[in-house]
Amino acid sequence: MKKKRSVLLDQYIQLLKNGNVVAFPTETVYGLGADAWNPDAVKKVFETKGRPADNPLIVHISNTNEVEDFADTISEDARKLMEAFWPGPLTLIFRKKPEVLDIITAGLDTVALRWPKHPLSQDLIARAGPLVAPSANSSGKPSPTKPKHVKEDFGDDFPVIEAGTTDIGLESTVLDVTEIPYRIYRPGAVSAKEIEKVSGQKTKLATPSSKDTAARSPGTKYSHYSPEAKVQWLPKDASIDPSKELYLLHSRSAHPTGENIIHYKGDYSRMARELYDRFRQADHLGMTSVFVESFSDEQRKESIVQALQNRIDKAVG
Repeated sequence: MKKKRSVLLDQYIQLLKNGNVVAFPTETVYGLGADAWNPDAVKKVFETKGRPADNPLIVHISNTNEVEDFADTISEDARKLMEAFWPGPLTLIFRKKPEVLDIITAGLDTVALRWPKHPLSQDLIARAGPLVAPSANSSGKPSPTKPKHVKEDFGDDFPVIEAGTTDIGLESTVLDVTEIPYRIYRPGAVSAKEIEKVSGQKTKLATPSSKDTAARSPGTKYSHYSPEAKVQWLPKDASIDPSKELYLLHSRSAHPTGENIIHYKGDYSRMARELYDRFRQADHLGMTSVFVESFSDEQRKESIVQALQNRIDKAVG
């Protein structure tokens, strides 16, 4: 199996080494990869996505030793977190070394690093070297969780390493470990509670609108994840019209049924895995709106629900 993967990746590794951009799967979403040490290749990522230059990128690595190539200092807590959650859906923000490209960090003194878990991404990065890899979509659109989403945005001929639907469907947790208390700038599958248990340090969920969050964390400064259809939270006792609108419902309460009324019944992991695909589905069906059932305070205690709330709020704008 590993030999087959190796042959599959050969052409994409050559593209990356030649300074090109390649979309590849991670366990969260598909990433738009480019050589993290090649400024021209990194520039192509911004140009391909239409991404603002003041929005920093995450560098994806293939082992913990590579952290030393990018991070100026690595605390004992950071090492504990890497051991506990890497490879996996946790991005750590460190003080950066001077040689890290300014285009990656948007001129900041910090750099965001992640070791993804997907076996194809692991093999790819191990052979091609560290890659910047924001989500492989046009800026502002829903992130891609399937190869077809990448091609919808960039065309059928765009190089994509195809591996079906991603497992998690929402981007990684972004944690700043440069200051105490630690701050989560973008919630994801790894929760503050899990981080506190490993590090022993108080961990805060930063407000999405805070100036510091927007500046220091990749993927938080601008409106994101939005289909052409208008995304809205579903008001209580709202009438439902599935002929013009798509509904994403998660509670176990009684609701009407229909082809465009999706019931998750408390399965938040499935909801997360399908969210961006549902947003795109709404556009394919010509829907005017996507209504999402609001979460209660109790439900928002779950890390995956916090991540869903964050992404839907971003889409609502």
